[in-house]
Amino acid sequence: MSAPGMIAVNQVGYLLGAPKRATVITETNQPVTWELFNDDGDLVATGVGEPRGVDPTVGAQVQVIDFGDFNGEGIFSLRVNGVTSDPFEIGSNLYDGMLFDAINLFSLMRSGIDIGPEIAGPEYARAAGHLDVAPNQGDGAVRPLPKGRAVNRDGVDLYEGWGGGAYVVDGRGGWYDAGDMGKYVVNGGISVAQLLGIVEREIRNGNDTGPGSVAAMALDEAKWELDWMLRMQLPVTDGAGAPVAWGGLVHHKLHDEAWTGIPTLPAADPQMRYVHRPSTAATLNLAAVVAQMARVTAKTDPAYSAKVLKAAEVAYAAAQHWPILFAPDTNTIDGFGAGPYDDVEIDDEFYWAAAELFLTTGEERYLTDLRNNPYHVDGAKNAFTEVGFDWRDVSAWVRMQLALVPSDLPPAEHDAIVESVVSAADKLIANSQPFGQLYTATDNKYAWGSNAMVANNAAIVAAADELTGDTKYGAAAIAGIDYLLGRNAMGLSYVTGYGARDVKNQHSRWFAHAKDPSLPHPPPGTLSGGPNSNPFDEVSKHLMGKPAQLCFIDDIESYTTNEMTINWNAALAYLLAYISNEG
Repeated sequence: MSAPGMIAVNQVGYLLGAPKRATVITETNQPVTWELFNDDGDLVATGVGEPRGVDPTVGAQVQVIDFGDFNGEGIFSLRVNGVTSDPFEIGSNLYDGMLFDAINLFSLMRSGIDIGPEIAGPEYARAAGHLDVAPNQGDGAVRPLPKGRAVNRDGVDLYEGWGGGAYVVDGRGGWYDAGDMGKYVVNGGISVAQLLGIVEREIRNGNDTGPGSVAAMALDEAKWELDWMLRMQLPVTDGAGAPVAWGGLVHHKLHDEAWTGIPTLPAADPQMRYVHRPSTAATLNLAAVVAQMARVTAKTDPAYSAKVLKAAEVAYAAAQHWPILFAPDTNTIDGFGAGPYDDVEIDDEFYWAAAELFLTTGEERYLTDLRNNPYHVDGAKNAFTEVGFDWRDVSAWVRMQLALVPSDLPPAEHDAIVESVVSAADKLIANSQPFGQLYTATDNKYAWGSNAMVANNAAIVAAADELTGDTKYGAAAIAGIDYLLGRNAMGLSYVTGYGARDVKNQHSRWFAHAKDPSLPHPPPGTLSGGPNSNPFDEVSKHLMGKPAQLCFIDDIESYTTNEMTINWNAALAYLLAYISNEG
């Protein structure tokens, strides 16, 4: 795409009373004339574009079309110099169905349970995976990775000093992380956090949280993953009461010994599976989200709340005892069968766990820890970076939680936290790009999973709206969805099932219609990872060096640009839940 004359619009549509902008790629910096037509072909509005010069992420001249003053309802299209845009709707409640689908994906990603036709239709029904039924090796009693099985191509044992052990882990349940059958605590952590964030926002807004509600869906899915995460935690003592080595820490991940091919359904996976050495990051992830869950369920299920809070406290104490047990980069092992999710800068994870434990318990010891953390207000480290937040960089999410969740923070300290979130939102709005995305990357290069970063930056601005009530933040956050739904240089909606030209071939081993016509495409509401300036897989590497927005291909083999993951869908769901409330 990105041909001169292309008009990029939100292909799903624009909310009444909200911003309505499109972007046109031109050969000139002279303002173009645009026309807005309804579905009957009647001209209903006209105006001129705002030239924005050459957009380096596109490599071409661009102009912004603003038709926000028009508030008619129906189906419309824009026309510039004889070129007509994709159709779009203007109306209310345009994103409610997409929100349902975005959360429903988590049900379809469940491990260890039959997926029935009632979840998303008969084409998505499948047998339970990894329940110790052949050909699965099963997740019911998974052994630690044996000694010497993580030697990289330089001959280095990445788990030197860890011999696995004779014990087994009940690794059933949880969500499959992405397009493979791996399950990862740190990616599960941020995903659970955002789903629980939806629940907490619904409670704050006084919305329905009963059966069938958005909050109930999100809570049910978060519990499913969290129960698996708890099974990844080592006990403090064994059955005889003796201390367990690394007791209270959490195994970093569970996955196949080697990659399976595409397509492979979970129930047909024959690979041996192992749990990997515990990590401090995984342990802090568990401490944070379990503390959040304890808070969310304190009134509705106090027994469950008390049980999981104890696990969070044990995990936090274990992480303090082993503060630098890092997960290695297992990508340095050829064909290892899973992503590494390595992270050696975990002050932000310590900040996260201390903050959630304080918000839940109000205890002074956790407040002291978060105040001493370098990511806290006036600390040495910047909590808000260009990437917003993701599974690796969580400090911005922590600030949002501290600002949004009622607590016993002193008013002056809380005000400073709120100001930091609002200031970050102001910077994002000031740097808003010609295609509407609140994402300005270093050297104009987009990172892996850039679409989730676009969504999460919009979530920061949404937080500023909730904190201040200033309509400019609400408008900017709602406009942040435009890029993901077609207002981009590819002219694609990056959410399956929505828009005139949606991506359909995200990297997946069982939503693999592109490889096996008997299998379905990814379900509606699935977010693609999006443009990646370092596309090193075989089908995408020819894109290397192109302008950032053009580094994308809708191909099932393009895991660097077109993968699907739980945390990217959590980012989408969190933003959509906000927009659904506002819309």
